[in-house]
Amino acid sequence: MFPVGDTVHPCSLCLRHLRSRTSEPNPKSRVRSGEKMRALIPEPRPGDLIEIFRPFYRHWAIYVGDGYVVHLAPPSEIAGAGVASVMSALADKAIVKKELLYDVAGKDKYQVNNKHDDKYLPLPPSKIIQRAEELVGQEVLYKLTSENCEHFVNELRYGVSRSDQVRDVVMAAGIAGVGLAAVGLIGIMFSRNKRQKQ
Repeated sequence: MFPVGDTVHPCSLCLRHLRSRTSEPNPKSRVRSGEKMRALIPEPRPGDLIEIFRPFYRHWAIYVGDGYVVHLAPPSEIAGAGVASVMSALADKAIVKKELLYDVAGKDKYQVNNKHDDKYLPLPPSKIIQRAEELVGQEVLYKLTSENCEHFVNELRYGVSRSDQVRDVVMAAGIAGVGLAAVGLIGIMFSRNKRQKQ
């Protein structure tokens, strides 16, 4: 149990009571991992974007209050599946689910990441939550490159559908392609130069 002031509060891990005892240096980027960290860091604010660090990608959710998030999950995923969210990359449909952040994150680290607040004006939290709650239970189209979980939460918070993960992968592929083309061109030039000298 955690003391609140000079007394022990009966809910022991109640984030609302711990909030008053903890300080938060950067509200835009609060990383959490493990039960001890989760208990000591205040919960996110309604409307915050939650970035969950899966082994090979980032999963995104939107915080709606009282420990819950709304996020996209493949139809077969169950609460607490954690890493099973990688299945969403293979599906063409997803279910909008409302689940406890603790269950969605599983053992993966997560953070509040409202990274586009400097580019786009966030909608009011009440509007974000209303829009998210209205979608819960619906089956929606899912495309890794244009309608993924990051597009979903950015649309809810900012009214702008975007995914930096997709942009970064496309840029990396483009750079790799240009690099391979340059290496091929250099190889051809050296080959011609060698033949001309003979």
